[in-house]
Amino acid sequence: MNFARWIAVALTALTLCFAAPHLATAQSSPSAAPVGDSAQSQPLAAPTTNVDVTQTGGSTTPDVGNISIVSLFLRADPIVKAVFVILLLASLWSWTIIISKLIALASLRRKADKFEKVFWSGLSLDELYMQFAKNTDHPMSAVFVSALREWRKAFEGGPPREWLLPGIKERIDKAMGVTILRETDGVEKRLGFLATVGATAPFVGLFGTVWGIMNSFSAIAARHDTTLAVVAPGIAEALFATAMGLLAAIPAVIFYNKFVNDIGRYSNRLEGFADEFSAILSRQLDEKAQR
Repeated sequence: MNFARWIAVALTALTLCFAAPHLATAQSSPSAAPVGDSAQSQPLAAPTTNVDVTQTGGSTTPDVGNISIVSLFLRADPIVKAVFVILLLASLWSWTIIISKLIALASLRRKADKFEKVFWSGLSLDELYMQFAKNTDHPMSAVFVSALREWRKAFEGGPPREWLLPGIKERIDKAMGVTILRETDGVEKRLGFLATVGATAPFVGLFGTVWGIMNSFSAIAARHDTTLAVVAPGIAEALFATAMGLLAAIPAVIFYNKFVNDIGRYSNRLEGFADEFSAILSRQLDEKAQR
């Protein structure tokens, strides 16, 4: 009897579960629209569709989209203009030096390779001297000519005596050392300008930045207005001055470090050649003095 009662309760619960969604749907469905006089007296519901609204008045957004480099320069303060011009000239001259140094160093390496190939080709020192004495167009040939010129002077009055050999060797080494210093100094010419631009251009641009911000605050104080149209030109001038400073400084620093390293390696190459050539001359001096 209890078992039948439990079955009846379970069936009743299942029936209620299946009937509940249909009852909820029936309750939420809209009723029929009212008709007659009562329908006309009811208030209308608010429209639910989107309404397009077109603005016919003037725009209050400031026109700041026409800011360009030329307009910034033309509207800038005279001091900011001077900063722009200085940084632009410094950048142009830096690139002139950079391009010329790249070409010059490539030419020096190419001529040094050619000279070493001829030097070790088996020609005598006199033949090499006659070939390069009139055309020392690169440092390595200049080092060779200066050393051999000093060596030839030692034999003008005949073979030198043995006790004179240390002085001759010292003079040859000094002649090559002085030539290396002179030629290296010529190769390093105008690198100081790149170092100066790399060190000072950011500060010059920072000066223009500070001045542009000062102009922005002055405009705000004069007009009692902080809208974008008042603030944007001065801020743009300030940021552009900073960009110009970095544009001039970054290439100058990069290529200055590159040229210093390249010239250092080339100077070491000259010194290595000088030491090797000094050993050759010293050996020949010893052989001639023993005859």
